[in-house]
Amino acid sequence: MKLSRRGPLALAVVLLLLASGCTARAPGPGAASAYGAYVGYERADVGRLGALGAWLGGPAPRVGHVYLPGDRWSNIEGGPGYLESWAAWRRAGARRMFVLNVPMLERAEAHLPDRAVREQLRRGARGDYDGHFRVLARRLTALGVPDTIVVLGWEMNGTTYSHRCGPDPVAWKRYWARIVRAMRSVSGQGFRFEFTPNRGREAIPWPRCYPGDEVVDIIGMDAYDAPRGLRFTEQVSEPYGLRAHVRFARAHGKPFSYQEWGLYENGDDPVYMRGMLTWFARQRPLYQAITDYCPHGVWGCRAHPRSSAVYRSLMR
Repeated sequence: MKLSRRGPLALAVVLLLLASGCTARAPGPGAASAYGAYVGYERADVGRLGALGAWLGGPAPRVGHVYLPGDRWSNIEGGPGYLESWAAWRRAGARRMFVLNVPMLERAEAHLPDRAVREQLRRGARGDYDGHFRVLARRLTALGVPDTIVVLGWEMNGTTYSHRCGPDPVAWKRYWARIVRAMRSVSGQGFRFEFTPNRGREAIPWPRCYPGDEVVDIIGMDAYDAPRGLRFTEQVSEPYGLRAHVRFARAHGKPFSYQEWGLYENGDDPVYMRGMLTWFARQRPLYQAITDYCPHGVWGCRAHPRSSAVYRSLMR
């Protein structure tokens, strides 16, 4: 995640937002949306999700969030054994949501040059990789989680992953659509596909990567507290920021979500924490899942005591 800094807003704008209730106590998670966290992906981490709920002392988390490794195709096909444990967690509660991040290309974090990414995206758009995603769809369906929320090619507007959109937005969108259709072709599936950029402009304005309403079910956003010095009010109002995200989703008739969010470059920032939780309570996303390890977390990271206190207070 590589975010560019925006200039500060006028003090009057900040005071206006604060006066409108940004610092007011937010309703609990049940009133705002389903909540969960990324607490790790191993089998033992399933229990840690329940421990987070016990620490909060409120409703248990309904969202389990994990990632598939993007190092090779066999893992993108769902090879890691920990999927079985998370599928069992999902099946144990009718209202639970299983959120799975799925890379679109192998060598996902190899920092491939644009030329190589462009070629891979074009191969995907031609259908060369459809079979890998049909294997994944069959595996998830066999595990009893045919309603998995598939976060496909997340943070595509940035530069971190090989599945980035910038080198060829047209091919990227065609490839996304092919993956969705390949997975939907598997008998018994009921997947929901989530389009999730980083907050802000990044390397390319994320609406340029949107593959279309027919192949997107949820419009997400990864919204960390960055870059350094960017206030929460600016994160709301910046181009392609939080407000633009909600407006875009509503204009397309889609629910929206926050599958990754948390502290980052501004350290222990209770103003950001309060702002995000109030934003959720007011906007009512489908779900939100904090990334709970350092430097992002509030339960699994002891470096943020003030933010942790705000999270625990407002999430009860």
